[in-house]
Amino acid sequence: MDICYEVTGDAGSPAVILVSGLGGQLVSWEEGFWRSIEAAGFRVVRFDNRDAGLSGPPGETEAPGASDLPYTLDDMAGDVARLMDWLEIDSAHLLGVSMGGMIVQLVAIHYPDRVRSLTSIMSTTGAHGVGMPTAEALSVLARRPPTSREEYIAAELENHRVIGSPGYPVEDAWRAARAAREYDRSFRPRGVARQLGAILAAGDRTEALTRIRVPTLVIHGEADPLIAPDGGQATAAAIEGSRLVTIPGMGHEITPPLRGLLMDPLVEHLREAQSAWRAPGDARDRGQGR
Repeated sequence: MDICYEVTGDAGSPAVILVSGLGGQLVSWEEGFWRSIEAAGFRVVRFDNRDAGLSGPPGETEAPGASDLPYTLDDMAGDVARLMDWLEIDSAHLLGVSMGGMIVQLVAIHYPDRVRSLTSIMSTTGAHGVGMPTAEALSVLARRPPTSREEYIAAELENHRVIGSPGYPVEDAWRAARAAREYDRSFRPRGVARQLGAILAAGDRTEALTRIRVPTLVIHGEADPLIAPDGGQATAAAIEGSRLVTIPGMGHEITPPLRGLLMDPLVEHLREAQSAWRAPGDARDRGQGR
């Protein structure tokens, strides 16, 4: 599996790995958001999940069902661990949005010694009945894929009128520029369908989440129509000692007007977790189950 990635920041700084949501690319991240993490003293790793951007496709499956999925969210969590191997990162702070939140939860479940802290943004546990989309938001996922650059940009503008942040509006020009950047770099609607299949086939992580012992921050918009706020609430309730931050007026997106509201609790979380972190086997942590 070829994974396309980009690393910025001081090579000697602790790493924060950003994991995108459905169909997201490394260029989809709001630049001020990840630049602010870098400015706070961290090395930032952005990458394209498999089947998105410039990372490798899994095969030729057109529209998989649960029985013929070419990969699972667990496989995508394994991709994160293998990327860390490639970059010679023993452990890192993990941050994921939406589907990316589900993936980083699984990394913390399957590879606990490799996670210094966990941040799950606008995501959920996979439990039935929590984090459910509204009917209008569900229609966004069910729309026919666009067939041209113009259709893609128009569709992204329309989608975010449904799932965006009513309390923090941004100009259409900002969203159109991001959509054009994404389309020009890579347009893979079949990959989006396969990633969605992996999400729908994933099971309930609630019990496994109760075993996570790394510092955890859960952020969720109170106006999120795609993954309802109780998805974030359930995530925080499952992970012992986690902190839940809810933001009124925030929908299912990260945009420049939201950056400051997200960055204050996030940087505090990262710095506190980094200060408290000890490598497995460190003499100071023996006998403490770390």
